Amino acid sequence: MAMDAYSYSPRACYTVLIILTLVYRQKIVLAEEWECHMEEGNCDSKDSFEDGKTKYHLNRPTNPDPEAKWQPYLDAISSAVMQYKDCEQDSCTCHDSVIEKDLSVWREKGGITQEQFKKALGRGIGNHYQIINHKLYRSKRCMFAARCSGVEHFILKIIKKLPDMEFILNERDWPQSPKFADPLPVLSFSKVYSQHWDIMYPAWTFWEGGPAVWPLFPTGLGRWDLFRESLDKEAKKLTWDKKETKAFFRGSRTSAERDPLILLSRDDRDLVDAQYTKNQAWKSDADTLYMPPATEVSLEEHCRFK
Repeated sequence: MAMDAYSYSPRACYTVLIILTLVYRQKIVLAEEWECHMEEGNCDSKDSFEDGKTKYHLNRPTNPDPEAKWQPYLDAISSAVMQYKDCEQDSCTCHDSVIEKDLSVWREKGGITQEQFKKALGRGIGNHYQIINHKLYRSKRCMFAARCSGVEHFILKIIKKLPDMEFILNERDWPQSPKFADPLPVLSFSKVYSQHWDIMYPAWTFWEGGPAVWPLFPTGLGRWDLFRESLDKEAKKLTWDKKETKAFFRGSRTSAERDPLILLSRDDRDLVDAQYTKNQAWKSDADTLYMPPATEVSLEEHCRFK
């Protein structure tokens, strides 16, 4: 009797066979129409097929608008442009909202306690700075000495105005206080507001300690007070309509996230000119995505592109 439960009558088998045949034929037609739409755009193909006396109507896939996927980005750019307001250069009021927002979490907590400070210090998430009697002290360890030097250049300019204090400053490229944990009192130059508690501070590269570009800037980019003048002068040599309409990039392979841009450039040089250059860690062509490293390009040379 157990075997009878799994047996099928000839009529049932025939019915199942017909259904499977119809489904299979419909899939073939759908696949053919989809291929037609995807490869040739709008092309003539049947909206139905007949099997004996029955006519089956198919839902033809629509050809998606190739520009539609970019619309969210275009909308975001338009919104940002509409909301943009020039910063008044004679004061720091345009940065007030950043400072207020970053410090608000500590204001709500009643301030930073010694226990919280020691906890952050014990995590090794940054350099320990102290200002005592208008003198600046720092812990010996600094992952990027030039970056610390860039920060200290600006602190020393105003140190006579500063009271005694201590703080933790992160000179690395990534923030240190994620929002899935309790906030830590650490100063960082970058973060994602929805993901990090870090307190923002101006980047050191305005003086020194920016990315090292061999051999153009072996100690790192800096002195933006001078760069702004040379870049502005170079930019004015060509009017906008004479600049090249092409995406341009030169830089090292610090992340595989840059690879798609490089590969796109190799496929379409009229659209993108993107190549990897060497950095301190370069060992072989594998570090430049299996192509010889490109020659470094100065910042001024970027001005010939839109």
